Amino acid sequence: MAQLQAISSSPSSNLVFHGTKIYDSLQIRDKLCCSGRLSSNQGLGAKSSELHGNTVFHHKGNLIQASAGRAIQAILTGEKDTDVSASPRGLRGKLNKVVLAYSGGLDTSVIVPWLRENYGCEVVCFTADVGQGLKEMEGLEAKAKASGACQLVVKDLKEEFVRDYIFPCLRAGAVYERKYLLGTSMARPVIAKAMVDAAKEVGADAVSHGCTGKGNDQVRFELTFFALNPELNVVAPWREWEIQGREDAIEYAKKHNVPVPVTKKSIYSRDRNLWHLSHEGDILEDPANEPRKDMYMMTVDPEDAPDKPEYVEIGIVSGLPVLVNGKDLSPASLLAELNEIGGRHGIGRIDMVENRLVGMKSRGVYETPGGTILFTAARELESLTLDRETMQVKDSLALKYAELVYAGRWFDPLRQSMDAFMEKITETTTGSVTLKLFKGSISVTGRKSPYSLYRQDISSFESSQIYDQADAAGFIRLYGLPMRVRAMLEKGI
Repeated sequence: MAQLQAISSSPSSNLVFHGTKIYDSLQIRDKLCCSGRLSSNQGLGAKSSELHGNTVFHHKGNLIQASAGRAIQAILTGEKDTDVSASPRGLRGKLNKVVLAYSGGLDTSVIVPWLRENYGCEVVCFTADVGQGLKEMEGLEAKAKASGACQLVVKDLKEEFVRDYIFPCLRAGAVYERKYLLGTSMARPVIAKAMVDAAKEVGADAVSHGCTGKGNDQVRFELTFFALNPELNVVAPWREWEIQGREDAIEYAKKHNVPVPVTKKSIYSRDRNLWHLSHEGDILEDPANEPRKDMYMMTVDPEDAPDKPEYVEIGIVSGLPVLVNGKDLSPASLLAELNEIGGRHGIGRIDMVENRLVGMKSRGVYETPGGTILFTAARELESLTLDRETMQVKDSLALKYAELVYAGRWFDPLRQSMDAFMEKITETTTGSVTLKLFKGSISVTGRKSPYSLYRQDISSFESSQIYDQADAAGFIRLYGLPMRVRAMLEKGI
C-alpha cells in the first residue's frame, strides 16, 4: 500500500500527521465551491510547495499540514508506481491530471468518476477554507477517496480572502445593483487562484469546477484560470454531461460505486463564506413570496433580537478596518467578531432580484451581518475625510468596480488600476465610527478622524473669521448666472 513520506524543506518546518475519520455517507453540501474530479494513485511529486498560507495535503489516509510561509516536499512511494501517460484515453479525450474544486457534496463527488471515465485522468480534489465552517470540512478526505480521487488538498484562505479581496472591495465601496455586497463574487477568484497554484504544485494539466451553465460562477472561475495560466485546460462537466438533476447524479454515483447522501436534500441552494450566506431556490424563485423565518442561519429575526441596543466602535486606517471596540484583530478575526455581534441583532439581511451576468434575473436572499456593519462605518468616515468632488468620483467608479468583481474580472488590469486609485484617495480615511445596533437597524452615533475636513468653527451659525456670510451673495449671482441668462432669453430681456 502506498505511503506518503513528507520531507521538510527546512529543519524548522512542522509537519503534522492525522488519522482518517471515515463517514458512513456523503452529506449534501451547500454551494461552497464549484467542483470537479480526478483519478487515482498519483502523488505530489518531489517538488517544493509554492502555495502560500496554511495548506493541507491528504493522501491515502494521511494528512500533512505546512504552516504559512513554509515550503514542503512530498514524495509518493509504494509497491507500484503509476505511469500517468500510460493510462487509457477517456470517452471524451485524454488529460493527465485535473485539479477539481471540491466540496464533498453529491455533484462534486460524482464529477470525480466522471472525469476519470471521460478523460482518463487522475483527479486531485481541492477544497478552500473561506470560512464556510468546520462542519462543511468534515470527512472530506474519506469522501474524496471513496469517489476515486488520488489526493485531497485543503487550503486555509480565510485571511487572504478578507485581506486581499474583501477589504479592497470595502475600501472601494463596491455594491452591485444597490444592494449586493458581492459575497460569492469575491470568493471565487481567491479559490480559483489557489487552484491554479495547486495545479502547478501537483503537475496538473487541467482544472475543473462543478458550476452550472446558467450561473455567474462558471465565468468567475474560468476568467481567473485564463488570467493566471492560459495554458490550463478547463473542464466544466455541467456543460458536457447528460446528468440533468439530483436523481440522475445519484444513479450515476451508484453505477460507479460512489457513496451517495442519505440525508435530506436542502430545499435551498446556499453559498457560505466568512463574508456572507446566500439563499436561492424553492419558494424564493417567486419574487412575491416572503422568505421563511427558519431559512436564515447567520442572523436572528430582528423581531427576536435583544430589546436593548448594542454599541460597537470600528477603527479604520487608510480605508481599512483594524479595530473593533479597541481590539486590534486580524482581518478574518475582525470580520468573524462582527458577524457574531451583527448576527445577534439581525443586521445585514438583503432580499433582492439581481441581473445575472448571463442575462437572466434571479432572486436571492443574503445575510451579511459583519459586512453591513463595516460598509456603514467606512462610508460614514468618508463623510469626514473626502471632499465633494472626490466622493462623487469615488462613488461613480465604485459602480464599475462592483460590476467588474461581479463579472469575475478580478485580475483585469482595469480593476487593478481602479484599486490603486481607491487606495490613494483613502489614504486619509483614518479614524473611528460608533454605531448603534438595534433589531435589524444600524444608526451612526459618532465619527471622528484626525484628517477630518469638518470644521466646527466654520460650520457653526456663530460668526466666523474664515467664512463671511456676505460673500454668499456674489457666489449665488455667479453660480446662478446660466439660469438667469436662459430666463432672460425666454422673456426677451
